[in-house]
Amino acid sequence: MTTEQQTSLEKKIEELKGSLTGDMFQDMDTRDQIHNLEMQLKGVKPMDSHIDCIGCGS
Repeated sequence: MTTEQQTSLEKKIEELKGSLTGDMFQDMDTRDQIHNLEMQLKGVKPMDSHIDCIGCGS
């Protein structure tokens, strides 16, 4: 991941965090987006994800 991509993800995360209302139910989708972006930023994937196996052909 390039520095520009990293900066872009960090900026998007901050924008989303700024839009949180404090209402758990209303913020659920936004928090999910934040979580997914943070996972991309850290290079983490879900435990049950088998995309790598399909993607690499193994």
